[in-house]
Amino acid sequence: MQTVLVVDDEFGVAEVLQSILEDEGYRVATAINGKQALTRLSEVTPDLIMLDYMMPIMDGTQTLAAIRSNATFARVPIIMMSSLEEASVRETCTDYDSFLRKPFRAMAVLKTVAQLLEQSPRK
Repeated sequence: MQTVLVVDDEFGVAEVLQSILEDEGYRVATAINGKQALTRLSEVTPDLIMLDYMMPIMDGTQTLAAIRSNATFARVPIIMMSSLEEASVRETCTDYDSFLRKPFRAMAVLKTVAQLLEQSPRK
């Protein structure tokens, strides 16, 4: 069973993503900010990370940099999520593998997750 780490400060978004992913057979771990996500990485080894761009304490850009600098997790596929247009996100953050704009549809989430996991060098 593949594990997805969902990092989002909006509880409702994290809850919906967890439900969508678990219904498809994925194991899901959650974190409410980047700092907590880094702690969770000592507890779980995700096959994919879904990361919110705008969060308090440690935002998506800072979290992404910390994840990519850790050799254990540097190659884990990361989906950046935001209500902003991707072009705005790319101005400050480029080292992610895919992008989902909020609000998103369940099928778009599942398609993106499946594609990245299929292409992942960690599979």
